[in-house]
Amino acid sequence: MDALKITTFQAYLFWENIEKNLSNLALRLSAIREKTDLIVLPEMFNTGFTMNVEKCAEKTDGRTMHWMLEIAQKYDCVVAGSLIIEEEGRYFNRFVWMTNSGDYVKYDKRHLFGMAKEDTVFTPGTQRVIVDLNGWKICPMICYDLRFPVWSRNLNGAYDILLYVANWPDKRSAHWRSLIPARAIENQAFVIGVNRVGHDGNEIYYSGGSMCISPVGDVVYYKPEYEDLYTFTIYRKDLEDTRQGLPFLKDMDEFSLTVKSQITRLS
Repeated sequence: MDALKITTFQAYLFWENIEKNLSNLALRLSAIREKTDLIVLPEMFNTGFTMNVEKCAEKTDGRTMHWMLEIAQKYDCVVAGSLIIEEEGRYFNRFVWMTNSGDYVKYDKRHLFGMAKEDTVFTPGTQRVIVDLNGWKICPMICYDLRFPVWSRNLNGAYDILLYVANWPDKRSAHWRSLIPARAIENQAFVIGVNRVGHDGNEIYYSGGSMCISPVGDVVYYKPEYEDLYTFTIYRKDLEDTRQGLPFLKDMDEFSLTVKSQITRLS
């Protein structure tokens, strides 16, 4: 497909309140008036960025996974975002890529944020994942992963879109605004970052700044400060023109990651 239509929701999240978040998200998403291929929600979109796993963790057959399927079926698209999943006594900050058929792909956050003690509560992921949507290859990441360019490097042109979901605080928003364009330019890919807004239960303020940056660093979409539901379109020609006109990827340094990289495709 030459074009891909993506809807991002820069949401206000209610602290550790799964039912209220899901209800509010469903209400806000009802404003979508055009066909979209993908809806992207922030990191821990059903709870906010909490370490309270005893209260907020769910199983893979829990309420939020069923809600994601309902939304995917309602809008005939993929729904993506992260939530807290418990498996065999371990907890994961898990990105879920939910299709309207109920098939899904998971990516567990690799880099856990030690300043918030996330690394003492959650188990890190070991696999990088690439999903296929209408011929577009998409690599999902979560928040703190943004700071680690080796983990997100576009080895052999493995992906077309690098997708970050986040709870990225306002006090480090300058880093967010700098690193996302850097990832786009160095990897010659579209980079999309979806953040949240408002204060959380720890009185940390999030100023949004959700964005889509083109492979040459141009701004496709950017929204600071306010809750925002927005649909935009990206075009394969822009990707191909960049890679053909500026063939930098072929000159990248050769290296291998010490964790497995897995490619998963769903049609």
